[in-house]
Amino acid sequence: MNWFTRVRNSLPFVAKRSTEETLWVKCPGCSEMLFTKEYEDNLKVCPRCGHHGRIGADERLRQLLDEGYEVLEQPEVAEDPLKFRDSKKYTDRLKQARAKNPHRDAFTVGSGAIEGQTAVVGVQDFGFMGGSMGMAVGTAFCQGAERALTRKCAYIVVTAAGGARMQEGILSLMQMPKATVMTRRLKEAGLPYIVLLTDPTTGGVTASYAMLGDVQIAEPGALIGFAGQRVIQDTIREKLPEGFQRAEYLHKHGMVDMVVKRHDLKGTLSSLLDYLQPKAAA
Repeated sequence: MNWFTRVRNSLPFVAKRSTEETLWVKCPGCSEMLFTKEYEDNLKVCPRCGHHGRIGADERLRQLLDEGYEVLEQPEVAEDPLKFRDSKKYTDRLKQARAKNPHRDAFTVGSGAIEGQTAVVGVQDFGFMGGSMGMAVGTAFCQGAERALTRKCAYIVVTAAGGARMQEGILSLMQMPKATVMTRRLKEAGLPYIVLLTDPTTGGVTASYAMLGDVQIAEPGALIGFAGQRVIQDTIREKLPEGFQRAEYLHKHGMVDMVVKRHDLKGTLSSLLDYLQPKAAA
């Protein structure tokens, strides 16, 4: 303990101040300390280096949809069908995740419009158990697709996931073909299916609905892939290019159609809908 700390703590009139608000946030990209309000006003994009921070489902819906949109109630599914337990019960992990989040699971659907263009937007929240895909996510994805089919409008999905939810085993993997079938139904109906890949999008989500969009958009710097870089390197025993799983590299090599900054996403989506949307839904 240095002399300043000893003197400060010995002064009876100096009270420690505490607040629930965090005034400063450290940028994960450049490590600069940013004023929280400035960071949030800038849509959680670092004004110094342009790093795009992760955001939750509600915030994403507010950024993309016009005012007055409807948030669909998340579907009820069987919880803990395998009675799974590792270091904790799966039910306890769900309770812990729900205590920190406003929604029951990792996928939330909003139905409304983007600059006047009718749209349904589904958002995967990495803050809920790493956005992992279980039965609740698969069912909510299909619910969003059904709403788009009913409204005869585009379905936009914002992905952010670590992959399938291991606590649901094969049942989580079954969500991959289930979601794929719904993307096929949208295609047969002539409705646009647009995917916005955000950081990170990996595992079974990448292997299914995340890569089936009519248009594939990614946020700058987003990590996108199936397996991790170290796993791939150990498997093929070759050194991989720097940043080969980042949005810019994938765009350069044709896996992503465009990389769009967060401030430009709403306008870009509106333009795409103007081109792709059935005119009766516009």
